[in-house]
Amino acid sequence: MANHKSALKRIRSNETRRLRNKYQHKTTRNAIKKLREMTSKKDAETLFPSVASMIDRLAKNNIIHANKAANLKSGLAKHVASL
Repeated sequence: MANHKSALKRIRSNETRRLRNKYQHKTTRNAIKKLREMTSKKDAETLFPSVASMIDRLAKNNIIHANKAANLKSGLAKHVASL
């Protein structure tokens, strides 16, 4: 168990961040699934920028790796283009 005040605060802040990261990551994954299931090109094109923005935010905050973000965005762009 932590013995210092700063260690106790670190435990609290780590838990808060973990929950926020988990929420953002799960929300983005659901948005990606929703985009992949779309069959209408018009709807997909309107949703794509917001999903790409979510992916960029995850990469910026080191929740996912920058290369993974690039691969996801590239794959989604190809999917939208092929509709």
